Amino acid sequence: MNGSFKQTSGEDKKLPPWLFQHRTLTDALENAKPVKKETVTNALNHIHFIDGYVFALLGHTKYEDSVLIRAYPEPCLGNELTCRWSDGNFVGFNPKDSKFQYVIIVDGRSLILVPAVVQEIDDKHFTIELPSTSHAVEERHARRYTSRDITAELIQSGFLAKGELLDFSPIGFRIRVKPEAPCSFRWFNANEMMTVHLQNKQQILFSGPCHCARQKINLKYREIVLVPVEKKINPGRGRQLRNPRRDLLPSPTLIFKHPLLRRRIQLQASGVSTSGFSVYENADDGVLLRGMIIPELIVTFGDTSEMRCIAKVIYRSEERGRGFRCGLSILDMDVNAYSRLTHIITHALDPHTYASSYVNMDDLWKFFFESGFIYPMKYRLIQSHREDLKKTYQKLYKESPDIARHFTYEENGRIHGHISMVRAYERAWIIQHHAAGSVDGRRAGLIVLKQTMHYLHDMYRMPSTNIDYVMVYFQPNKKFANRVFGNFTRALNNPKGCSMDLFSYLPYPTLSLGTRLPEGWSLKKSSNMDLLELNRFYDHCSGGLLLDALGLSKGISSGESLEEVYSRLGFLRKWNTYSLAYDRNLRAILLVNQSELGLNLSEFLNGIKILVVNPESLPWDILSIAIGQLVPLYPMDKIPILIYPLEYVDTKGIPYGKKYQLWIYDGSIFDKFMEYVESKFRAGYWQ
Repeated sequence: MNGSFKQTSGEDKKLPPWLFQHRTLTDALENAKPVKKETVTNALNHIHFIDGYVFALLGHTKYEDSVLIRAYPEPCLGNELTCRWSDGNFVGFNPKDSKFQYVIIVDGRSLILVPAVVQEIDDKHFTIELPSTSHAVEERHARRYTSRDITAELIQSGFLAKGELLDFSPIGFRIRVKPEAPCSFRWFNANEMMTVHLQNKQQILFSGPCHCARQKINLKYREIVLVPVEKKINPGRGRQLRNPRRDLLPSPTLIFKHPLLRRRIQLQASGVSTSGFSVYENADDGVLLRGMIIPELIVTFGDTSEMRCIAKVIYRSEERGRGFRCGLSILDMDVNAYSRLTHIITHALDPHTYASSYVNMDDLWKFFFESGFIYPMKYRLIQSHREDLKKTYQKLYKESPDIARHFTYEENGRIHGHISMVRAYERAWIIQHHAAGSVDGRRAGLIVLKQTMHYLHDMYRMPSTNIDYVMVYFQPNKKFANRVFGNFTRALNNPKGCSMDLFSYLPYPTLSLGTRLPEGWSLKKSSNMDLLELNRFYDHCSGGLLLDALGLSKGISSGESLEEVYSRLGFLRKWNTYSLAYDRNLRAILLVNQSELGLNLSEFLNGIKILVVNPESLPWDILSIAIGQLVPLYPMDKIPILIYPLEYVDTKGIPYGKKYQLWIYDGSIFDKFMEYVESKFRAGYWQ
């Protein structure tokens, strides 16, 4: 039965009945399935329980057409059914002039037609005798669900119509819309693609391209059945690489309030990765519409772990014998929940890998010294504040704040590899403290590095993690780091995708004599014009990502600042820029970083980064005086000074201890780095 319903015209608030336009109901009844009276009775009582309704199909004796009128059933406790007519159903219509044909029960996937033997009927109610057998007809491919209070917006080549969502199924949905002035339905082409937005008062629930399956035309509005475009919706910007999907035992449970149905849904995940989940639905009761956004999805692993995320249904495909497989992509998840999910998956792949999990601090410090990560010169820098250092790391590794992550490779309680990362700037994280030994011929250092790379791979897609850039400091003479980071940058040959800037490093004593700058020189907070000149200098000299990562090339995003985040978590992190100028002409920018002691063990987040804009016109003694005016901010004997470009210190003959490359990549091209690491080191995810 492929009939349709059409509401007759009228401006009154009390709307007339619905015309039933299909006159071949008997054709559908020939293939109908019988339904017992007990089943019908239970269905009617359930409808009464939820304050639902049925339809009465009446044939008009004069015009020989049919009308469909909504009615509300009373409790059905015997052989009779009494229903109250819906208010306002009889504008221009008298039920006594009609032949009562069926009571119709709509269950979403099929219609149950109950043949009516009328006992009593008037303009308030009717009573019928229930037959021993009714008929189930028009079995749909998927169950249809009624929806309420969801607004709809349809856009097509300058045409805009707005209205509401009427109902949906896993295959598509039906909307009722009216064109917005000055648009007209004459502009609408049902054969062309269109974009549809569905939303409640708070957020978008669906947004994507659709094609029209069919429509009902009215002078003022249209009811349009739409089907999302049949292709996998890929929120990952065309990424080719995927973190592995794992079937876990026991499988996690996905729980959410359906955004269109407003009903609690619970599904078992059949596959889990850091990017999303897959689930199976039966054809009879599927509820996942391709393209639908789930504002809050709860992932539970037994009774021990619960994570919340925003998810999107990205595909729905039939698999013989298993129903429909649906893929849900994680759109956003806070960094702690993402870390727990990562740990569960990676630990299942390799039980020796750990992501931001418990670490014995005595074992960690012992590993840092035994692996040579803390060597004598580095220990000289940190030994005077070692007690503060221990407290900081106790907080970082025990409380696991969302500003820091760590990864370890362990066997029998012994640490063999370690790497960590901290959120250093508003939109940039630093990978640091990479230390390792070998385990049974395997390189633990490469294992934890790959673990971090795969963590970052999906972390970048999630807005809550606040990451656009990743930074790494390494010395050019370190072969492993140069092979991984340096060779990739040179191979990519695109400084706006991945850049390296070479800095000189020298420790500077904090015992300042308070010397004043000579006349004509000034040191003050940087102005916007100073930062503009810095950007011009850096683009000319490097063209890389340094200023983007530091947040000095564009405005800072709104919301809680990084300084406020650190403060809320009980940590210190801030930075300020100072301009050194002569006669108002910029000579250098000094970026003063301050953080908790040891947040970075090389104290790169607790020192001064200097970018010399005009090397020829800046004497070293002047720059040294300027540094001396800022070092009292630090509670250490010496602080690290990083100077760019390297040619400045070479030209001035300034003695320095080391060189450091500052490697930065843009997360949007991260697939390229992953492909490079896997090909050059002949390693997949956990090989």
